Amino acid sequence: MRDRRLRAPEVGPGGGLGPPRGASRAPGDPARFGPDSRSPLLEAGWHYIDTVELDDVTAEDWALLNRQRDSFYAREQLRQVLRLLKCSEGDASFGYQINNYRHCLQAATLAYRAGEDEEIVVAALLHDVGVVLCPDSHAEFAACLLASYVSERTHWMLRHHTIFQHVHLAGVHDPAFDPDERERWRGHRYFECTAAFVDRYDQRAICPNYDTAPLEFFVPMVQRVFARPPHHLVVD
Repeated sequence: MRDRRLRAPEVGPGGGLGPPRGASRAPGDPARFGPDSRSPLLEAGWHYIDTVELDDVTAEDWALLNRQRDSFYAREQLRQVLRLLKCSEGDASFGYQINNYRHCLQAATLAYRAGEDEEIVVAALLHDVGVVLCPDSHAEFAACLLASYVSERTHWMLRHHTIFQHVHLAGVHDPAFDPDERERWRGHRYFECTAAFVDRYDQRAICPNYDTAPLEFFVPMVQRVFARPPHHLVVD
């Protein structure tokens, strides 16, 4: 589910994406941002570092950031992951009968109703979350997003799911798709589970009349997966 056409963002007064003409200042000059343009801190009692350039960050600054970073990520990561998916709720489609938001929800609903564990349900929910942002590498996007919280099997499945999807497009005759591409992975320990995931929960999840569960139903599952202690995953 992808549309490769790109449109330039709207540019507001003064250029929008950059400083107004004649108003540019040297990098690191706080005056170019106004009297106090600092973003608010997430928690009361937190502190800003004084420097505005990484070259000037001190050991004390870095220690302060480290003390506040873990709590920040713990509170913000889940919210921002869900926001990334939620913001596409009202998006149009380029031809499929449902948009990518509904596709993701439908894939997760199919996985849940098939009795899959929460990790697979969350993987189904987020497998295409980056499909519009990075169409040609959205599988890697999803795999990286969940890498620290899921098993090697789930990570491999997410990373390779687009390749395994090609077999379902055998009748398209598009040079961009090789229905036999997945065969180079046959015999891999995660081949069968990836083939099943794509067949049951990805390529079937484009029906406009399916009784799909709402995003709110999956939020506790996503929360529990991202609350796991992060780990460093090494995969082949």
